[in-house]
Amino acid sequence: MRRKNIAVVGMLLVTCLSSVGCGQKKDKQESLAATKTSAFETASEKQTEEKTEKETIKETSKETVKETETETEKETESKTEADTKTAVSESDELADGVYTADFNTDSSMFHVNEACDGKGTLTVKDGEMTIHVSLTSKKILNLYYGLAADAAKEGAQLLDPTTDSVTYSDGMTEEVYGFDIPVPALDEEFDVALIGTKGTWYDHKVSVSNPEPKEDDAKSTVDLEDGTYTAEVTLEGGSGRASIESPAAITVKDGVATASIVWSSPNYDYMIVDGKKLFPVNTEGNSVFEIPVASFDTELDVIADTVAMSKPHEIEYTILLDSASIANAGKKPMEVIAVVYVAAVIAVSITTWQIHRKRKGKKE
Repeated sequence: MRRKNIAVVGMLLVTCLSSVGCGQKKDKQESLAATKTSAFETASEKQTEEKTEKETIKETSKETVKETETETEKETESKTEADTKTAVSESDELADGVYTADFNTDSSMFHVNEACDGKGTLTVKDGEMTIHVSLTSKKILNLYYGLAADAAKEGAQLLDPTTDSVTYSDGMTEEVYGFDIPVPALDEEFDVALIGTKGTWYDHKVSVSNPEPKEDDAKSTVDLEDGTYTAEVTLEGGSGRASIESPAAITVKDGVATASIVWSSPNYDYMIVDGKKLFPVNTEGNSVFEIPVASFDTELDVIADTVAMSKPHEIEYTILLDSASIANAGKKPMEVIAVVYVAAVIAVSITTWQIHRKRKGKKE
């Protein structure tokens, strides 16, 4: 019995030892697994950190490249803008000719007439620029190229107005004042003073920009030296009963050409040419007008007012001067010279014959 108990106790002891061993082994395994897990997590975290760092570097590189590209674009835009300004500055030296250009002012009370769409006629001659602008009324009496303080001084050279006729979109026409203003440079503000019916001078800033060759000037033009010429002229419009003399006399002075238009009637009391009202240069006989000639071979729209009817009536016409027919009025054509020469020879021959006959008669 005692041996049996000892055997039982021994078996229990072996069982306990086995359990302890298994527990330790399990703990060791669990510890090892935990160590492996920790190492794996550490490696994963390290990889994650490295990946994050790489992505951060990549994003930073992208941002740096983007910022560099943005700065490059800004530099390019600045360079382009500078080049544009330089081009504008260089374009200030316009070739001699006639252009349309924007006339910009600093006041709603002083600006180009709405019928002219904010534009004036820019003329360039020998490098000097002058712009003609039609204003909104006849309330501005004079302009001065400079400041109001100088305009009020004695001897100041004031700009006198011209009487311009403007036609609005509804067909209505109106007479307004216009001015020829010197232009020192394009796209740059300069001082212009004005005086109105109240008798007070006011300062203003104006500028001229966007010059474009006039359509008429872009067509056939003739560069003539100062002198007198003739050119065939045609007239269209109206009832067809009126006419003008052809060829017309052309006068060129200081590079500016004018044509003498002689009507077939004495009843025309004014003409409107290029927005300006012109009056006859004669008081007797058929109406004669001196009109500016900007170009040849180009139809010029004009308005002529006739008083032949019960009421004055404006009639629209088109005038065209033919450049191919231009002749120097100071030189006689060869045909005329030949006729004069022949006539002189005949006259001399007849005179000689008569003298010879008289002498022969006396001898007899």
